Amino acid sequence: MIEHIPHLEELPNLKGKRVLLRADFNVPLTDGPSGRKEIADDHRILSALPTIKWLQEQGAHVTACSHLGRPGGEPNPDYSMDPIREKLDQLAPGVDLLQNLRFYPGEESNDPAFVQRLIKDQDIYVNDAFGVAHRAHASVVGPPQFLPSAAGRLLAKEVDVITFLLDSPARPFVAILGGAKVSDKLNVIKALMDKVDVLIVGGGMCFTFLAALGHEIGSSLFEPDQVEICRHLIDSGKRIIIPTDVVALGPGGKIGAGSSDPVEVKDFGREIPKGWMGLDIGPQTIKEFTLEISTAGSVFWNGPMGVFEDDRFETGTKAIAQAVADCKGFTVVGGGDSAAALAYFGLEEQVDHLSTGGGASLELIEKGDLPGLAALRSSKRS
Repeated sequence: MIEHIPHLEELPNLKGKRVLLRADFNVPLTDGPSGRKEIADDHRILSALPTIKWLQEQGAHVTACSHLGRPGGEPNPDYSMDPIREKLDQLAPGVDLLQNLRFYPGEESNDPAFVQRLIKDQDIYVNDAFGVAHRAHASVVGPPQFLPSAAGRLLAKEVDVITFLLDSPARPFVAILGGAKVSDKLNVIKALMDKVDVLIVGGGMCFTFLAALGHEIGSSLFEPDQVEICRHLIDSGKRIIIPTDVVALGPGGKIGAGSSDPVEVKDFGREIPKGWMGLDIGPQTIKEFTLEISTAGSVFWNGPMGVFEDDRFETGTKAIAQAVADCKGFTVVGGGDSAAALAYFGLEEQVDHLSTGGGASLELIEKGDLPGLAALRSSKRS
């Protein structure tokens, strides 16, 4: 059970008040024709507009702040907020935008002095940046110690969706986990085991499960220290579905987008020859996974099924993305590489909820709380 967090309506009267809004404007940038940085995808800015417009309608003056990239605690023109500021001026006139928070080492170190700098002359704090709610950074956990605070529309929706999946999902509830390593998602797997009806395992992490079943996995990604844990999970009595065939790259092959590597690619069952590396789920597995997804009442997907950036190994991830998009149940994609895959295949508009925070989604499922949410709960109320 995820505890209640204060919503916008619980804030005091905002007329004439100054509101510090922690947004997530960490958008992809590209080099424009004039050499200036331009926004490649403004989805995160658009997602903040419902909160911004509600605050303005209540008579508040909004000052937004966000990080952008990883400038390492010092100013870097490549990560300037100027392109975001220009876009924000068009979409939400009257909003001030501070410079990149990560230009200052005090942000990631949660320096009290930097917190005071952020909240100077501010009356209210709103956090609408779910993507960093799992970080105990100054702009996330600092302001609620001093200002009446609440969750913005986007943050509140993210929490509501995860709460629904954990507490009252439509059945059957199918979770699809991919990505590279079992160790990265072990605690999430354990947290989901008691919640889901079916757990589907793909991506690089599936090879440790296959090894736990006694299969040869060639040169595929493998975590020997996780084999016993995977064996225990398989023997738990829960429905865990593991690939029955994989697409593998021959010895000496190279992986990469647009690769013209002449090394052979083949489909194998669960026995992968020495020197071959499994990099995608195979056609039989796609059928099995798709069938489970098609009958789901609720779906949570996090992690690609293979190295989809290389078109030789995109088929599995593309098929699962399409199956999730086609599912009639409630579909949630947990940000990160899964969100990137949906966008890559043009399916991002065809799921019920696309999370803005992959790491935050997983940590909320695992722990049932995040530092940013806890800070909002303990904030001043007036």
